[in-house]
Amino acid sequence: MSIAALTGFLLLAGVAAYAQTLTGFAFGLITMGGVGLTGLLSLPDAAALVSVLTLVNASQMLMKGWRDVAWRQFGLVMLTSLPLLLVGFALLGWLAGSRADLLRLVLGCTIIVSSFQLARKPQPLDHVSGAPSFLFFGGIAGLMGGMFSTSGPPVVYHFYRQPMPHAMVRETLVTIFAVNATLRTGLVASSGQIPSTSTLTGLLAVPVVMAATHLARRYPPPLTQRALRQIVFVLLLLSGVALAAPAVIHLGRV
Repeated sequence: MSIAALTGFLLLAGVAAYAQTLTGFAFGLITMGGVGLTGLLSLPDAAALVSVLTLVNASQMLMKGWRDVAWRQFGLVMLTSLPLLLVGFALLGWLAGSRADLLRLVLGCTIIVSSFQLARKPQPLDHVSGAPSFLFFGGIAGLMGGMFSTSGPPVVYHFYRQPMPHAMVRETLVTIFAVNATLRTGLVASSGQIPSTSTLTGLLAVPVVMAATHLARRYPPPLTQRALRQIVFVLLLLSGVALAAPAVIHLGRV
């Protein structure tokens, strides 16, 4: 990775971490969308780096919060998330080989759909949802996590509708992301798809992400939560359209 590309990735990771700290979502979506638009590195390599960064942040949070995890719902999500993460990882390898435009189209559409979903304020339910719903959303999260290290949107939306304490929802989600990131990182290593030494310099983003998280907590911008969500929504929507539109045009000419 060139110095220019590394600088761009560090800035992108910092912005994504800052936004996620303020809004509670979008780290993977912003990072992957930015990489897809700028071509700083390949999407598979970017997804591998995002998995590690996600795991680092999750580990920090769970040092004190693991006692609040809703273990039953966590287990249900994992039943479908883990096997479909394997499917998503295999799909990424298949699409990245000779179907780059199709891969960008899938990523662009994923970001667009996620932006609309995350822009909506979840309406709380009267009762905790049944097991099938957690199995369903866990499967979608696993598929997205395997492909792009962005397993958040489906389960974030579903969990924040549950009549559970906020701390329980937050820590359960963090645990889900941590386990998915661990499995995905293991898949990258075991399949021999470890990024090059040059690309691994992107892990210098770890202290950048930690610093951005601290800044967001210590010096939040003078904006309402609604305004922040709208800003992130617009950024995600524009990046998704910018990724998907050229891919559609190119595929239409083939």
